[in-house]
Amino acid sequence: MPDNRPIGVFDSGIGGLTLVSGLARALPQERFLFFGDTAHLPYGDKSSKAVITYSQGILQFFARHGCKAVIIACNTASAVAYSYLERLWADSMAVFNVIDPVVQHCIDHLQASRIGVIGTKSTIRSRVYPRKFQQLASSVKVTTASAPLLAPMIEEGFYDNTISRTLIGAYLDKKQFQDIEALILGCTHYPLIRQEIEEYFSGRVSVVDNIQPTISAVSQKLADRDRLADQKKAGETAPAHHFFVSDFTQSFQETARIFFGASVELEQSDIWRLNTYS
Repeated sequence: MPDNRPIGVFDSGIGGLTLVSGLARALPQERFLFFGDTAHLPYGDKSSKAVITYSQGILQFFARHGCKAVIIACNTASAVAYSYLERLWADSMAVFNVIDPVVQHCIDHLQASRIGVIGTKSTIRSRVYPRKFQQLASSVKVTTASAPLLAPMIEEGFYDNTISRTLIGAYLDKKQFQDIEALILGCTHYPLIRQEIEEYFSGRVSVVDNIQPTISAVSQKLADRDRLADQKKAGETAPAHHFFVSDFTQSFQETARIFFGASVELEQSDIWRLNTYS
């Protein structure tokens, strides 16, 4: 039986709109609620306890809006909070992260024995990617490096230019990346510079982001549980998506267009002021 309840997607900021954009194209019958926790970004500088607390508050927000599923679009929150949230909410909402799908994709489709990962300091420090590969494909050698300036660079609109190419080169021109066969982009900002990274490697390295593997995992699990929305008939109005942030500024509004690829109207939600993160 079709399930027309919305799907929640959250991130520490608005970079997760890259995932929402891909989801909306792949699953046009679904309605999405996005929450960017702009009051607390970046999660990469926060303690694990704080990230779990913020994430739990956001899932309470999605539960009040009747979501059937939630996708943690933030790599840091996926690494730190997913296990806790999945245990707590699995009976009422399907909970997804963006790390497991891309790891499984690499194992199933790339057959690479040497894989690199770039991400925020917190994601890399968590060592979640090496641990996942060790559990599922212990023969794969995983090399990681943080790239802390890439996300703010992209938010400021500096990509596909001399500045971005210089910074990308500085992060990827590392000895540990010289012999990799694949590179995982471990941040939802990075799909916007994927083409530049592919050009840097001149086709020698398979570059993978979280978006398509996550879309495939979400689609398959919702289909298996009979939770997909019913298909819209010709002429029917497309579902309306809603975009919330915990702190609104005009800068966030302008940057949202970069990540979503179209204009969106951000709505401020003051749930974080109401002690719902406790």
